[in-house]
Amino acid sequence: MSRRIIIIPTYNEKENIENIIRYVFSLPDDFHILVIDDGSPDGTANIVKKLIEEFPNQLFLEQRVGKLGLGTAYIHGFRWCIKNNYEYIFEMDADFSHNPNDLIRLYNACEEGYDLAIGSRYVNGVNVVNWPMSRILTSYYGSMYVRSVLRTPIRDNTAGFVCYRKKVLESINFDKIRHIGYGFQIEMKYVTWKLGFKIKEVPIVFTDRQAGTSKMSKGIFKEAILGVIKLRLSAIFGGIKKYKAV
Repeated sequence: MSRRIIIIPTYNEKENIENIIRYVFSLPDDFHILVIDDGSPDGTANIVKKLIEEFPNQLFLEQRVGKLGLGTAYIHGFRWCIKNNYEYIFEMDADFSHNPNDLIRLYNACEEGYDLAIGSRYVNGVNVVNWPMSRILTSYYGSMYVRSVLRTPIRDNTAGFVCYRKKVLESINFDKIRHIGYGFQIEMKYVTWKLGFKIKEVPIVFTDRQAGTSKMSKGIFKEAILGVIKLRLSAIFGGIKKYKAV
């Protein structure tokens, strides 16, 4: 059994899901995949079910009813992966914005002794392809804002391409994680850092999706911006302790 598994949350990703799954399984290194599908009306889950027949011991599917949010999808996946005893647990998008060839680089960082490896767009300048300048500036300066408020050393706080060691996720009380959109990525990294785990940012090139529709919205962005202030206040008044699993 592989010790490495990739969680891929999906909602209407029929254009991408088979290609990303086949690409990962074509890599020379052994990875398993867990797809968390939030009731995609376009039939994404049905595509995955057919592929499970071809990859019965590598590909897994968890289906949820309704669009419940990125954060809750990942937490559902984290619990499943811990229960099934995977040591290295990855997050990755279905749309090829994250290059599957970089998976081994994230894994190697954790093997070197780091507890969380982040595929970072901003650790070495700005490495984003096919985004309009307005979105690049929003993302880059948004990350600077997060760093200044939370006082973290992390340059890409909203990155969704990461590898956690199992012990990190076992240490976090998921019931206390409040963000469900992109603020979830900020909160998880912040809690990991505050709990004393070692973090490394691995430089990657992020390429905007070529197929399907982006899930970004003004509401998700607002949640992230306001949530940063709440996280900082919580830490000031000792609230970070509540995140630690008993």
